[in-house]
Amino acid sequence: MAMRKGLTSKASNKLVITSVAFQDHITRSLLHPDVKFSDPLLKCKRKSPRKRVEKRGLETQNQQEDKEYVLDPAPPPLTLAQKLGLVASPAGRLTEDEWTQVKTRSVQQGDSAQPCAVCREEFCLQPQVLLSCSHVFHRACLHAFERFSGRKCCPMCRKEQYETRVIHDAARLFRHQCATRIQACWRGYAARKRYRKLRKSICPKDKQLRRKFFEAKLQELNDSFVRYCHTDTEAFLSDINRSLSSSRRVFQQLERKHVSEPQESDWDRIQSQVIQRDVWDCPICLTALCSPSLLTAAGTSGHQQRRRTVLLSCSHVFHQRCLESFEAFSTESRPSCPLCRSVYHKKLI
Repeated sequence: MAMRKGLTSKASNKLVITSVAFQDHITRSLLHPDVKFSDPLLKCKRKSPRKRVEKRGLETQNQQEDKEYVLDPAPPPLTLAQKLGLVASPAGRLTEDEWTQVKTRSVQQGDSAQPCAVCREEFCLQPQVLLSCSHVFHRACLHAFERFSGRKCCPMCRKEQYETRVIHDAARLFRHQCATRIQACWRGYAARKRYRKLRKSICPKDKQLRRKFFEAKLQELNDSFVRYCHTDTEAFLSDINRSLSSSRRVFQQLERKHVSEPQESDWDRIQSQVIQRDVWDCPICLTALCSPSLLTAAGTSGHQQRRRTVLLSCSHVFHQRCLESFEAFSTESRPSCPLCRSVYHKKLI
C-alpha cells in the first residue's frame, strides 16, 4: 500500500513538472518571448542590457570596419521543456569553421563579384551580409525584404531561420578594382608621355613620318630663330636677299668674261653639229632658214637666200633680223641665247 502511494506521488510529481515545463515553454516561445508571469518586470530588465550590447556592437563596428561578425543576437536560453527533452531544442549557432565553409562556398560561386540579387546593383562600399545558406545581399536590401515578406527567409533559396554575418569581401574587391584602374590610368599616362618624348627625339623609319619629323624639327628651328633674333626679321631677310642678288650678278659677270671667242675650227665643228641636228626653222619667227654655206646640205631654192642667217657659239641658228630684234628687246648688257640662255658669240653664214 505504501509502495503504491509512492508510485502515485512520483507520477503526480512528474506530471506537475511536465505541465509546468510546457506552460513555461508556451509562455516564452509561443505567446511572447518577453512575457513571464513570475516576474512582470523581466521585460524591462531584459531590454536594458540588450541596448547596451547593441551600442557596444555599433562601437566595435565603427572601430573595426573590416572585422566580420554575426549580426543575429544571441539565442534565448533553453526552456525547461527543452532541457527535459519534451520539446525539440533549436539548432545551435554556426561555429567559425562552419562559417569558413559557408564563405568558401560563396567565394567559389562569385556572389560578391556579382550585383545584389534584390536591388541588382553593385555592392561597392555598402554594408554586405552573408547568410548561412551562402547567399550574399546588401544589408539594407535584406532588411527591406524581411519587412516586406513578414518572415525571415532567404530571397534566393527561401531557407528559413538563417544566420546573418557581416562581411567585407565586396568592399575589398571594389577597392582592388579602383586601385587597378588608377594604376592603369597612371601607367597609360606615363607610357603616352614617354612615347611623345621618343617621337620628338627618334626619327621614324617610315618615309612620310620621317618627312613630318624633319618638318617639325625645321619649324622648331625657325621659330627659335625668330624668337631669339634681336633685329627686325623683315629687314634681316631683305638684306639676305640683296646679298644673294648681288652675289648672283657678280657670278654672272665673271661667267660672261671667261667665255672666249671660238676659233675657225670651232666654228666648223659647231656648223657640223647644226647639220647633224637637221633643224632649218628659226626658233623666233618659226620660218625656214637659208644660208649660202648650207645651201647644198639643206637643198633650198634660190629665192629663199635673201634672209641672212646667224650661227651662235652654242650651236643654235637664227635669222639675223630676228636675233637683232631679240637683242634690242633684252635689258641685259650682254644678252643670252633665246633657247639655252647661255652667253654666245655669233657668226653670219
